Amino acid sequence: MPRTTDFPDARRGDAATVLVSPWLVPAAALQRAAADSVLAEWEHRKRPDAMLALTTFLSTDGSHVLNYAQWTDDDAHREWARTVRPAAVGRIDAAITGIRRPGLTRYRRHRSHVPEGPGRRPAFLVTPAFATAGPDAQRALADTVVGTLDREPVPGLLGVHVHLSQDGARVLLYQEWAGASAWRESTGHGASARLRATIEALEGVSPTPAVCVAPTSAGPSTGEPPGVPEARGLPVAPDVPQYRLHASLLNIPAAAAGDSFP
Repeated sequence: MPRTTDFPDARRGDAATVLVSPWLVPAAALQRAAADSVLAEWEHRKRPDAMLALTTFLSTDGSHVLNYAQWTDDDAHREWARTVRPAAVGRIDAAITGIRRPGLTRYRRHRSHVPEGPGRRPAFLVTPAFATAGPDAQRALADTVVGTLDREPVPGLLGVHVHLSQDGARVLLYQEWAGASAWRESTGHGASARLRATIEALEGVSPTPAVCVAPTSAGPSTGEPPGVPEARGLPVAPDVPQYRLHASLLNIPAAAAGDSFP
């Protein structure tokens, strides 16, 4: 399971669950060490086949590491979290002090927008998040985002993968960009601004901080404090966090990109 410097295949059809969890670090200088520690725990130990891939991203503001994990099912992950995770986290905390974990959110990728044309390698990740009033609001947001972008693509935006939280309370827009400059140049202008205005008009949908501070650093052994992150603490990152890829681990190759979902 060698490390790669490729973005994960967000559209792989066998990833029935996506686990997204920020690890807050006490200093920007510890970002890479924290990300490496997560990857090392998987590299050197037996991995369940249900674990497909793990990617770590470094926030550009230096505040945290974002872990993006793809699994075939939730039960397999919960069993791993119950039996293996406590010892793995303990080893990491013994080596790097001060990491805080607000908890993971369980998502399913619902729809994607990927412009036609020659494939380009993304270099920058942006993850705006929205609070939603239930599954209907989640799907309305997903349909609005994908439909609008299909009609009017945004220059430099290489892909948007809409992730719906399993509790119906949250949507994550996993946005792959050609680079930081492409994202900055689009923000607040043209098609990007029109999409934002369309989203703001939706009922039961509101922007929400993507990364928050938990009231305490300790959580259940599963790493899943109850509720969604914004209900457990205060924003720690910008409303729209930005990331650069650190590394990915591929446990099970994808059969074919985008073979099961639109």
